[in-house]
Amino acid sequence: MPLETTEHKSAPAVTVVIVSYQSGPTLAECLARLQAQTFRDFETILVDNASTDGAPQAAAKAHPWVDFIEAGANLGFAAGNNLAARRAKGRWLVLLNPDAYPEADWLEELMAGAGRHPEVKSFASLQLSADRPGLLDGAGDNLTSAGIPFRGGYGRKAPVALPEGEVFSACGAAMLIDRQLFLNAGGFDERYFCYCEDVDLGYRLRLLGEPTLLLPKAKVAHVGSASTGVRSDFAIFHGSRNRLWTFLKNTPGWLFPVTLPLHVAVTAGLLLLHWRRGDVAPAIRGIKAALKRDDLGAVMADRRAIQARRKASPSAILRVMSIDPAAFIGRRFVIRKARGL
Repeated sequence: MPLETTEHKSAPAVTVVIVSYQSGPTLAECLARLQAQTFRDFETILVDNASTDGAPQAAAKAHPWVDFIEAGANLGFAAGNNLAARRAKGRWLVLLNPDAYPEADWLEELMAGAGRHPEVKSFASLQLSADRPGLLDGAGDNLTSAGIPFRGGYGRKAPVALPEGEVFSACGAAMLIDRQLFLNAGGFDERYFCYCEDVDLGYRLRLLGEPTLLLPKAKVAHVGSASTGVRSDFAIFHGSRNRLWTFLKNTPGWLFPVTLPLHVAVTAGLLLLHWRRGDVAPAIRGIKAALKRDDLGAVMADRRAIQARRKASPSAILRVMSIDPAAFIGRRFVIRKARGL
């Protein structure tokens, strides 16, 4: 269902949304980089999910231009962004993680890309690794034919240049999206709490016929999972659960029965990998949680609603996937030539 909002007068072009939780080590640097942007027609909303480190309050005091919202509880990444989106005034919504450090021309490059491609309403940034100089954190999100999402180029050496082109979806750490499209699509699924909600949103946009474009000149340095830990039990649980929900909700028409065996097989392979690493328990808990009767019933009800609104054919969705069901192993780049380029 679409998210409700109210119209605003004298609106800025862009609303930048940052959702923080225990983000003390990174939030100050993120806001300093945002303050240095060459593009100036933006407002900033900072939503804090009941942090106890005092960093959001200190940041709000140091940066009075920030609209500070104390959620009063840990809403999660999904609900926190939805809350800010309803309050936002900008035509464009920019989502920025508190552990992502944008280059000075980041917003300028995003808006220039939106100007070059007026038919596109969703854009991904190029994410460099903040911890490993010279390596990528990601060039857009991709999806294999088995329904397994991965960040293109993650951990690979940053190339001299990447083409501007279509990716499956945008990583929520640093993305630009038309605010009304975000609201009309229902925003992030708040059941996800965090992890994979950006791929789920991107998939729903694809089903509505809305592409996502990578703008490689719009760069941020991203720490990644600074608040939750890359391989923490929390991250593994939510990633495993939400990945399955994303597949069940969105895979359209005949593509669902065709790719279901692939999804099961790759999921089994991932469980084996977790077992070898010694962290299989939270992955199993995540899959069991995804299949709980009440939650699964709600997810399948969402599936019916999503598929009823679908404009793109299963064949069109397959064309923007990575056909190799194991493509995520090499973190390949999957960037297609955009229309009009």
